[in-house]
Amino acid sequence: MLQYPELPLESPLIDAELPDPRGGRYRLSQFQEPLLAVVFMCNHCPYVKGSIREIVALAEKYRGRVAFVGINPNDYEKYPDDAPEQMVAFAEEHGIFFPYLLDETQEVAKAYRALRTPEVFLFDQKRLLRYHGRVNDNPKFPDQVQSHDLEAALEALLRGEEPPLKEAPAIGCTIKWRPGNEPEVKIG
Repeated sequence: MLQYPELPLESPLIDAELPDPRGGRYRLSQFQEPLLAVVFMCNHCPYVKGSIREIVALAEKYRGRVAFVGINPNDYEKYPDDAPEQMVAFAEEHGIFFPYLLDETQEVAKAYRALRTPEVFLFDQKRLLRYHGRVNDNPKFPDQVQSHDLEAALEALLRGEEPPLKEAPAIGCTIKWRPGNEPEVKIG
């Protein structure tokens, strides 16, 4: 079992300003929708590829009520498929209309204590963390999904209720850290 101090539930939004690969900049606190879903993701991970259709569909379904922001923290020098120009192509290929931002220094991923792609941090209207973890229970094989955990959390919070699951371990690839940025994860 991995031992790593996760961002505690009810933590306030960790604000950051990040660039998108087209030259724009976004601040996480700028979004006014009642809920904010911060999704650490990338282009090459098969778990992201398997769940991106659901992520985009949720962003569309809840447009105006939930702001989605994708953040790519991966070391694209070692993983060129995650380079900024590839982010643009990935967004176009998958119909990603929400901001897909680059965390080149990996400081935002470290602040959120993110470990995987995809990994979701869902904040309520007060911008307190109310759900953390996976999009669903089988992100690599979308036709085998049994539990849509992010959607269940979104529905509950929009109704003013507690999410059925507040934490569901993220299933995906590890973030590709730049040398020296790796978090200290213990096994035990």
